[in-house]
Amino acid sequence: MDLENIKWNKATYQEFQKYLVSLSEESYRLFSLKTITTKYEMLGIRLPILRKIAKKISQGNILEYLKVAWNNYYEEVLLKGLVISQIKDKELLLQYLDNYVALIDNWAICDSFCNSLKIVVTDKDYWFLYFQKYLASSEEFKVRVGLVVYLNFFIEEKYLDEIFRLVESIKLDKYYVNMASAWLLCECFIKYPEKTLKFLQKSEINTFTFKKTISKIRDSYQVKKEVKDYLLEMKRSSENETV
Repeated sequence: MDLENIKWNKATYQEFQKYLVSLSEESYRLFSLKTITTKYEMLGIRLPILRKIAKKISQGNILEYLKVAWNNYYEEVLLKGLVISQIKDKELLLQYLDNYVALIDNWAICDSFCNSLKIVVTDKDYWFLYFQKYLASSEEFKVRVGLVVYLNFFIEEKYLDEIFRLVESIKLDKYYVNMASAWLLCECFIKYPEKTLKFLQKSEINTFTFKKTISKIRDSYQVKKEVKDYLLEMKRSSENETV
């Protein structure tokens, strides 16, 4: 399909949906379903293909596409996010951002969308504050959105103390929130080990997140063995205290 020059309407979108179905791979769909739990029906289209399609759509009329795009398939929702992430005008992006985040129901769409939001580097202080609101949500993947955006774009000394404070303030004890928190803290440790260690030593994050953070740090090739050994002892100490 000529996605750069297509005139989006109900009829052309139906043809586009047929095009998406033609790209599906049953073996990849079955593989993906082993790690992704979603309410959306999955076709089985690989992410690099969807990124290429999103880039072509973004070179045309994004707003026309967004008016007619459906949310029937997992790939449609992911594709919509990849297109939205290409919007370079902040005020225009804000018209779509919250409504799109509300569609996210799994880690794969969340993470692919968040790491594509390159616009945040153009006004980092604004976007750092903006994504704080998601961390206070009672919805698992809204919280994860905020954490993964911070992970991708804000691991800098300037934001470090506030990241620690925000992670510690999260009350939602959900698997994909805890895993994202651990991932974020691991990356903070790799870049700023002393400050992150001090935080972990006194932190009140939940036990699962603490243990998973230590595990992720110890799995990293960027951390020296003696540091990993110390963290293992620190992990044991924490476990003893909670017995």
